[in-house]
Amino acid sequence: MIRTAVIGASGYSGQELLRYLARHPQFELVLVTSRQQAGEPLGKHVAGLPKKLAALTFTDAGPDAALAEKADLFFLAVPHGTAAPYVVALRKAGKTVVDLSADFRTTDPVAYKEFYDHDHPAPQLLDEAVYGLPEIHRAQLVRTKLIAAPGCFPTSIIVPLVPFLQRKLIDPAHLSVTSLSGVSGAGRKLELRLLFGEVADNMYAYGAPKHRHVGEIEQELSLAAGVPVSITFVPHLVPIHRGMVTTTVASLTDPTMTDATAHAVLQAAYGDEPFVDVLASGALPQAREVAHSNRIQVAARVDARTKRLLLFSSLDNLGKGNASQAIQAANLACGLDETTGLT
Repeated sequence: MIRTAVIGASGYSGQELLRYLARHPQFELVLVTSRQQAGEPLGKHVAGLPKKLAALTFTDAGPDAALAEKADLFFLAVPHGTAAPYVVALRKAGKTVVDLSADFRTTDPVAYKEFYDHDHPAPQLLDEAVYGLPEIHRAQLVRTKLIAAPGCFPTSIIVPLVPFLQRKLIDPAHLSVTSLSGVSGAGRKLELRLLFGEVADNMYAYGAPKHRHVGEIEQELSLAAGVPVSITFVPHLVPIHRGMVTTTVASLTDPTMTDATAHAVLQAAYGDEPFVDVLASGALPQAREVAHSNRIQVAARVDARTKRLLLFSSLDNLGKGNASQAIQAANLACGLDETTGLT
């Protein structure tokens, strides 16, 4: 058993981690932290947990050596900017860290400052971090000690695009992406635009034209293409709690591509992946079909009239877009089968 802690366990990401960890056969949850809920039992705030876990008490633990002694694997479900001090302390103690914030997703501190408007708090650890997308970086994740868990938007965009960029089948300079996300993607916080009265019977675009996830998306797409990639990305909030659907439009470099050949590209890349569903002809991704799971659906269509490729994906922003994918990556880092606790 691997002693496991969740730092920031009272938010949506933290609670989702707890539900997955409750059924994980190797990760033994021994510590949960929350400043707001400190001293209160876990079961009071997270329903459906086994009695042993429900009896755990939230603590308020800072990033220090004393914290590091309490577990061997740490999931950080705290906002960007606040995760880095924990990472510094825990890595100094030799612990394995999975950071669900954005602090270590971009490898370039200049790019981090561009999208987050402040200097990187721990640039000395950027070279150590591995981007936690198993379908793309599986080999690097095995036995790594610092995982930068991807965001939900990046996962939904990167997975379907990478095979086409690697094969030079689309123009890397002309990529347009639209994503629809459930409200939980914004985190568990009091904010006017996230109140029920603002969200119900409503939907709207936000974060345009420079959403903060663009940095990590372009970084990973550029690695796949071998040349700099830029995207136009517009996210939208829709009146559902969880779920995400993304549509990407790309200009084809091969005008002879058909629906069948585009599907074959996705099938060759992901046909054997345990958590990627390459949809057959005629089917398109739906948020409901991947809810509460670590799965991502992908599909491709060719618009022969405009010579463009249309890519589609759906995932649970709290699952494959966040907590369960972090566990998938942690399984690899700990030498386990990556599907452990997720199927």
